[in-house]
Amino acid sequence: MKLTDLRPLVARRRDGALSFDGFRTEPTLAALRWPDDVLEQFLFDHGDNTAFVKAYNTIDLHTITWQLETVPAAHFTGMPTGASDEDCIESYAEIPVHWVTVRPPQIARHRDEHGTWLRPPLLIGRRLLDPDAARLRVLESRTRVGVLRGRRLREHLYVAPQHRARVGRQ
Repeated sequence: MKLTDLRPLVARRRDGALSFDGFRTEPTLAALRWPDDVLEQFLFDHGDNTAFVKAYNTIDLHTITWQLETVPAAHFTGMPTGASDEDCIESYAEIPVHWVTVRPPQIARHRDEHGTWLRPPLLIGRRLLDPDAARLRVLESRTRVGVLRGRRLREHLYVAPQHRARVGRQ
């Protein structure tokens, strides 16, 4: 199953005819056995984003297994995202305070107290896109990763040494 196979479901979501609860229980999605957090951030939120679909439509969704993993903060420093958004992480890193203040206050509180995000970002093994590629790529959560980079490298604010992330691999 590819992202383009989800067009009918995503169209119903876009039209307001399908809530996330309805979306996640659709038989084709339930068969993936993905965590709700991944279904929501990856497919529900971005399943109709043209650039996103173009970047990730080569992946057979059934081949991805998701795990909640601990990733060192240093690994996020140079971690790329897709070509359609390749500069966005750095733009968020330039003014991380702004991106925290435009979010609900509990996000800033959690970041200040724990040095990490409230909701784990989504990362994928780059081998899903290129068999010769290693390491991870930011799939969703470019703002969160940009804020982490900006706090760590530009503002020298407290950043936890490790962060939880949902990682998808083949």
